[in-house]
Amino acid sequence: MKINHVVRVLITSDFLINSGFSVFAPVFAVFITQQITNGSLEVVGFATAIAQVFKVTFQIPVARYLDRNHGEYDDFYSLIMGSVLTASVPFLYFFASAAHHIYIIQAIYGIGLALAVPPWFAIFTRHIDKMQENIEWSFESIAIGISAAVSASLGGVLAQRYGFENLFLIGGCLAILGASFQIKIFRDLKAKVARGQVKPLPDRTT
Repeated sequence: MKINHVVRVLITSDFLINSGFSVFAPVFAVFITQQITNGSLEVVGFATAIAQVFKVTFQIPVARYLDRNHGEYDDFYSLIMGSVLTASVPFLYFFASAAHHIYIIQAIYGIGLALAVPPWFAIFTRHIDKMQENIEWSFESIAIGISAAVSASLGGVLAQRYGFENLFLIGGCLAILGASFQIKIFRDLKAKVARGQVKPLPDRTT
C-alpha cells in the first residue's frame, strides 16, 4: 500500500506532537497542585477549560479566513505558526509559578490549536489518497492512540525519576520536532485549489 508524502508527513508530525503532550498529561494535575503557588484541582479544571475556550473561540474565524483563499500556502503558514506556538507550551511551563501563569500558557495553547487544527484537516483532506480514505484516517487514529498510550505510560516514570522540568523538556522537544517535520510538505502544496475539489453529497431527505 502506497501512502502519499503529505499524508505520511502529517501523520508523523501529529504522532510526535501528540507524544510530546501525552508524556506529561498524566502528571499535569500533580505539577499544578505541587509546584504552582495556590495550585489546586480547581486550577487544573480552569486551565483545561481556558485552552478549549480559546480554541473554539478562534478556530472558526481562522478557518473562515483560510477558506477565502483557495490556495494551500496560507494553510501551510497557519499550520506552522499554530504548531510552533503549541510546541512552545511545554517550555513555558518552566517559568510558571502561579495560577495566572498557567492560565496565560493555556490561552496560548488554545490559540495555537485554533491556528493549527483547521489547516491540518484541510490539507489532509485534499491530499488523502482516493479509495484509501478509511485506511489513511485509521492510520492517523492509530498514530494518535499509540503515541498517547506509550507516552502516557512513560510520563509517570520519567516524572518520578527525573522531575517535571526534564519531563517538559522531553515533551517540548518532541512537539518542536513534530512541528518542524511539517516543513517537508511545502513543495507538495498547491498555489490554487479549485472550488468544489471536494464535493460532499447532499443530505438525504426522508
